[in-house]
Amino acid sequence: MNWLCSINGTRKRIMTTKAKKQAAYERGLKAEDQAASMLARKGYEILSRRFRSPAGEIDLVASNGEHVAFVEVKARRSLSDAAWAVTPRQQRRIADAAGYWLQNFPEYQNRDMSFDAVLIASANRSEYIPDAFQL
Repeated sequence: MNWLCSINGTRKRIMTTKAKKQAAYERGLKAEDQAASMLARKGYEILSRRFRSPAGEIDLVASNGEHVAFVEVKARRSLSDAAWAVTPRQQRRIADAAGYWLQNFPEYQNRDMSFDAVLIASANRSEYIPDAFQL
């Protein structure tokens, strides 16, 4: 729920914590849709979206022939802000979650794999980074 607040005669809408979380969730879904479309145009098939495991979540898992990409999607005001948002701690969690994904889909275990990123800026700019990180 949003609340109206008047400061010095100016009315402002203040978002509650719940509303902020909902808005962030919706922005994340939109960014993942955009990333999935970008990958499809590059010839990838989306195998999983928002795969959850005890180790963490993988935004997208995509395949292109014999290659499997575990893709982190980050949407920020700028591409550089999005790139900095993929922290080393998060990279480890994604790698651990990839292990769980491979346990659930063993038919993909012997394929080439990478940890990729799709960075999205608010000005409708996006960038796909193959092999964004390695562990």
